Amino acid sequence: MAEKIVIALGGNALQSGKGAATAEAQLEVVKNTCERVAEISNMGYEIAVVHGNGPQVGRIVMASEAAREVTPAMPFDVCGAMSQGYIGYHIQQALTYALNKQNRDIPVVTVATQVIVDEQDPAFNNPTKPIGPFYSEEEAKALAEEKGWTVKEDAGRGWRRVVASPKPREIVEIDAVKQLWDKTIVITCGGGGIPVIEKMDGHLEGVAAVIDKDFAAELLAEKVEADMLIILTEVEKVAINFNKPDQQDLSHMTLKEAAGYIEEGQFPAGSMLPKVEAAMKFVRMYPSKKAIITSLDKAVDALNGETGTVITFN
Repeated sequence: MAEKIVIALGGNALQSGKGAATAEAQLEVVKNTCERVAEISNMGYEIAVVHGNGPQVGRIVMASEAAREVTPAMPFDVCGAMSQGYIGYHIQQALTYALNKQNRDIPVVTVATQVIVDEQDPAFNNPTKPIGPFYSEEEAKALAEEKGWTVKEDAGRGWRRVVASPKPREIVEIDAVKQLWDKTIVITCGGGGIPVIEKMDGHLEGVAAVIDKDFAAELLAEKVEADMLIILTEVEKVAINFNKPDQQDLSHMTLKEAAGYIEEGQFPAGSMLPKVEAAMKFVRMYPSKKAIITSLDKAVDALNGETGTVITFN
């Protein structure tokens, strides 16, 4: 039986740089990303792909708001669904091409995925999830005043708009994903999933939020009983004292060690913290399994045990 892996792709896997990117520029970055993903598939793993959408959904929201005088602005959850569609389309196109170059005929499909969140989740009272482009502090605060946004500084990289990031509870389309798993590579829970709440009468209703894609990927890994969760980001290894003279890159963390670093405040919210917490949640659920955090370019090396940060129960 081939091992199952859920791959969570960070923002750098979809676009480069801090500025707004065109769809064409994004596709060029995605092509490189999908070469790496194809390599993982070629190693014999069965994979599903989860991706972020912060910059993309931010641009969709801004475009919708800019056209408000011409057509009504789209609700935030609808903008999230739109981002799932066009990012998934780019990944489908590029990954199919990368696989075909290896003479591997594997269908790649995108599932528009709803993820249920709790209406009472405290995250709605404390927005933390960055979306859209980076701004200077002056620009960000002016936009906050003008549009009523919440803005925060993002791990030393600039200022961004932030929205609520509730925890994912259930993946609505999980049965469809399971049925597709053995015959396709599934792109699912894009952007963390379209956030919906379940009403008393059982119907689903979209809400203005962005679910962290790392937590959505972890929930997916739980539901399909994956053998491994691999979270791909901008750095080769998780570090403590990041960007300081005494920075220390970590090759391995146990649950206990990771919890201690979190208590020390080593991992910024909205950046490395959710990645570490998602990895911890997976190995807590499956103590015999592991999660890996590494960079896209080092993913194959990390799967071969040569680099990356491995998180285990003990």
